[in-house]
Amino acid sequence: MDIRAEIRNFIADNFMIGRDPAQLTDSESLLDKGIVDSTGVLELIGFIETNYQIKMEDEELIPANLDSVNNLVKYIQRKKQ
Repeated sequence: MDIRAEIRNFIADNFMIGRDPAQLTDSESLLDKGIVDSTGVLELIGFIETNYQIKMEDEELIPANLDSVNNLVKYIQRKKQ
């Protein structure tokens, strides 16, 4: 499974209970859409660190890295290089 699909599945399974995951586009803000809150961000970080063996530094915990599926995919790909 590719990174994008894994992230989408994690978000659907953990944050979109009762919602149609197909309604979320990869560029939409997870925070602005009310899909992920501050606690959810911590869960998302834990998922990324565990599944991709990435240590997210404090200065990397910004919307440019975490606030959409696209941003998450790009961040993970950069860190894995």
